[in-house]
Amino acid sequence: MTDLRLVLAEQRGIHRSYYDQMGGFHELGVEAAVSLLAALGIDAPTEAAAQEHLDHGDGHLPWDIVFEAGTKPYVDIGDATWELIFEDGTMVEGRGADSLPVVPLGIHQLVSEFPHGPQRITLLAAPPTIEMPARGWGMTAPLYALAQKGIGAYEDLMPVVQSLGAKGAGFLGINPVHAGFPTDPGLFSPYTPSHRRRLNVGYLASGTGRATKLVDYVKDGPTRMKALRKAFAKQKLSPAFLGYLNREGAALETFALHQALSEVHGPFWCHWPEALQDPESDASVQARADLAEDIQFHAWLQWQAEEALAEVQSEAIASGMAHGLYLDLAVGTHPHGAETWEDRESFAFGASLGAPPDAFSADGQNWGLAPFNPITLRDRGYSALSETFARQMRFSGMMRIDHILGFERTFWVPDGAPGSYVTMPRDSMLAVARIEAARANGIIVGEDLGNIPDGLRGALSASGVLGCRVAMFERWDWETPEFKTSEAYDEAAVASFSTHDLPTWHGWRKGADITARFEAGGLSPEETETDLDIRTQEVAAIDRVIETDNQDALHSFLAATPSRLVAVQAEVLFDMVDQQNLPGTTTEYPNWRIRLPGGGAALAGHEKLERVAEIMRQNDR
Repeated sequence: MTDLRLVLAEQRGIHRSYYDQMGGFHELGVEAAVSLLAALGIDAPTEAAAQEHLDHGDGHLPWDIVFEAGTKPYVDIGDATWELIFEDGTMVEGRGADSLPVVPLGIHQLVSEFPHGPQRITLLAAPPTIEMPARGWGMTAPLYALAQKGIGAYEDLMPVVQSLGAKGAGFLGINPVHAGFPTDPGLFSPYTPSHRRRLNVGYLASGTGRATKLVDYVKDGPTRMKALRKAFAKQKLSPAFLGYLNREGAALETFALHQALSEVHGPFWCHWPEALQDPESDASVQARADLAEDIQFHAWLQWQAEEALAEVQSEAIASGMAHGLYLDLAVGTHPHGAETWEDRESFAFGASLGAPPDAFSADGQNWGLAPFNPITLRDRGYSALSETFARQMRFSGMMRIDHILGFERTFWVPDGAPGSYVTMPRDSMLAVARIEAARANGIIVGEDLGNIPDGLRGALSASGVLGCRVAMFERWDWETPEFKTSEAYDEAAVASFSTHDLPTWHGWRKGADITARFEAGGLSPEETETDLDIRTQEVAAIDRVIETDNQDALHSFLAATPSRLVAVQAEVLFDMVDQQNLPGTTTEYPNWRIRLPGGGAALAGHEKLERVAEIMRQNDR
């Protein structure tokens, strides 16, 4: 007889089994089920406890109704009375499903009376799809790498967007710019943020720092913060800043309090005195008064960052870019950063986001990131998700959602137990994405690479979310490498050769990623030799499709695809071999530290840029 804890796990969306990308079969054990249930906030250490949860059911959760904005929703409430609370706070009442009004774009709440009591219903009034962009192209470049000394800064983007706009490019994609950990400058991965609804202030104060070969966050980060402290001390409270404080309200103050407390107690709230681990505790309320000046400083930093990023976006559009900045949304957040301190209930604890075993990681991956809890996300009307999207699209015309496979299911790795997939509310999350894209008149791209669930790409395409078509992965056959021709690429996509997590064009051809893994201790000499032999075959195979090994041929190939957008990588123009990030490594490889030669100015004036623009024009981009 099946253990009731496994039954409960399956009913709450935890997968009882799965196949990894290598074809390996994995089955959920009882210990892992108990751990994953606990991460969801469900305490079921015994079968008796599991039975109680099964008896209780999930009737307390709201229904989700997705429908077209500007129409009357169909809700199966019969002749029951109802109360509709629009997202702006206004309310109407009525009786029976037929009397429901036309509902505008947004996320609204309906409460209806049933024999068992009131039933909450989340109404997601969304456009049926996001309109696809016209054929175009743009560039991706790491922001941190755009400075010749110190760390790249928002203002270093200015010459790049001006040059790209003048040449007909539609977007500039950069690494995530979420708030980081100023008191721990060694934690600089842009994909391990402290808060995804706030900005990284380490990208302010351009020009501070040293001209080192690699970006040195540990030394130059504190130097930059000292310069910002001095700048703040010289400035008075301007009406513009005071207006910003008023608009942002309590949420900004809470974030700024976290930053101020981090300077006293360290970056991770789990190590703080227990009385300060709750932002609403008496101790935290007192800290708001005790640290008032520091709170004001950190709020000012956010204002400066928002103003700087908004200025870049404004200049990009003024320079002729169709979309401007293309921002990247990290898949998760640090489990003990500002985001989880402020909004504890929206996240799962006791399990991390990760990935099942694959060709790069035989034991799977643990990313050390807190996932959204699908139960509380649904219970709270997707407010955390919608606000996260809205904050990103405030400063951009395009947003990339990292690992959008997580809209269907996320892979959770519990503490001390094997991981498994957890089902996410895909259709509702996609509705939120369409709503926020409509508000911002923006484009959404989903990184749909890896172990793709059946039906996900179809759902993304139907919603108008563009996929990612990476040339090194676009193949008809993997055993004897056979790459797709340009006309076989999907239309609803961004086409590129690589990504920040993959080798550059030149690096891939040389097998630099394989050599780097060997040097990092991830491959044996025998495995390295085998992989290099396979790469030689792959290079020959892709050359049969692209027909030559030069950059013009690569860019012509990408430009000729049906994909609506093409992303040209700055590293290709500079003939760079080393990739920006080698997954599965930390200190073994200089992740997120490799500069672009000459920085943003050199990229903006690069001699190859006009040739790229000409190739794109020849292909109606």
